[in-house]
Amino acid sequence: MNWEAIIPLLVFLIIIFAVGIYASRHVQSSNSFLDEYFLGGRSLGGFVLAMTMTATYGSASSFIGGPGTAYTQGLGWVLLAMSQVATGYFVLMVLGKKFAIVTRKYKAVTMVDFLKKRYQSPWVVVLSAFSIIIFLFSAMAAQWIGGARLIESLTGLSYTSALFIFALSVLIYVTIGGFRAVALTDAIQGSIMFVGTLVLLIAVIIAGGGIPNIISDLAAENPNMITPFGAEGTLSPAYVSSFWILVGVGVIALPQIATRAMSYKNSRSMHRAIIIGTIVVGFIMLNMHLIGVFARPILPGIDVGDKVMPLIALEVMPPWLAGIVLAAPMAAIMSTVDSLLLLVSSSIVKDVYLNYVQPNAPQKRVKQLSIGITAVLGIIVFVMSLNPPDLIIWLNLFAFGGLEAAFIWPVVLGLYWKKGNKYGAFASMVAGIGLYVLPEFKLFSFLLPITQPFGMHAVVTPVVVAFFAYVLVSLFTQNKDYGEAKIV
Repeated sequence: MNWEAIIPLLVFLIIIFAVGIYASRHVQSSNSFLDEYFLGGRSLGGFVLAMTMTATYGSASSFIGGPGTAYTQGLGWVLLAMSQVATGYFVLMVLGKKFAIVTRKYKAVTMVDFLKKRYQSPWVVVLSAFSIIIFLFSAMAAQWIGGARLIESLTGLSYTSALFIFALSVLIYVTIGGFRAVALTDAIQGSIMFVGTLVLLIAVIIAGGGIPNIISDLAAENPNMITPFGAEGTLSPAYVSSFWILVGVGVIALPQIATRAMSYKNSRSMHRAIIIGTIVVGFIMLNMHLIGVFARPILPGIDVGDKVMPLIALEVMPPWLAGIVLAAPMAAIMSTVDSLLLLVSSSIVKDVYLNYVQPNAPQKRVKQLSIGITAVLGIIVFVMSLNPPDLIIWLNLFAFGGLEAAFIWPVVLGLYWKKGNKYGAFASMVAGIGLYVLPEFKLFSFLLPITQPFGMHAVVTPVVVAFFAYVLVSLFTQNKDYGEAKIV
């Protein structure tokens, strides 16, 4: 084992556990377990809010899968990846004050809580919770695999052993600390990512003999590597542009990100988070994907793209410094895992159990169930991750698209359009999810040309159709609209 590289990661994990234990004191002493465990008491400041959004969004897909795909596709994937720059801006500007005010008024702890209060429909709630559980299992599996790949490359352990270590580390501190542990560790992790990606990029450029030399090597191998169209010429303008929906505007519909827009303490914190978050996300995403491309001339022939990040760090840096820098992707992965775990746990406990199974459950029972389900979910994802794909980014993007197709219009139009109702919301979710998922099955493969016109990503058509379904069904059912909460 490479102990020089492992020790910095161990120190990092010890710090994370200490933060989890500190945060658990707030959970134990809070008068509202749900509010504290799932939202950190709605008390996040601007810097912590920006970093928790950055660290949660910057997942294994961005820090392990993203550089791995850039390694195979070239600079075209860097251009595509930069559509993520404005994610924090879109989330906080579109949802922003109105979402925070309305969710406080509704006493909503989760995004599904908001949908339940807004539409007063058990069908919307159940379909929402089901969508979160199904699609986020895919996203969580991607994070588990990414963390295991990193530990595997760094330590020389088998993939299964590395997966076990990663899963155990995450489960311990998430189950004891809840959202406050997640947010505080995200602030630490976001800072590590910011510095670590810059240090690694500089080291890679030096190892490659400078940017002009690296570009020449890439062009000599494959001229398409330095064009916007990717190594195989498959990154068409329509496909790249469609990513502005998938990882840009559409991110406002991701429950793990939208929850952050509920948790800040005042408007000043939100405005500060918009500025900090936009700068940090842009800086980190550019650095990470450039590292993936620039690594190709230095370490050619890497078969599993998800190993590019740890292998290039160990190649161009002393082991002790590589260990410190690799805490950045480990930070991103852990912060996303913990957020997704809490989100799926809250969907089961808050959105299903407390709404429809035992509404008057005592707080002690809710606490035990929340912690227990969080642990069980982690174990299930561990089992799912035992047989990983070569590139985890596609798992993550599949989850993104499914959640966006389901939630973007029920959330955004439900927040801003008074005529939106439960019939429109349900129709929008069914249309969006159906058009996104069904074409993947052989029986409905004839829909593929419709759902992916001009080579665009599969999320575009479902999102467009879901919009018209929401608007038209809401307008045609105005006379049947009874008992819903109105947005004022």
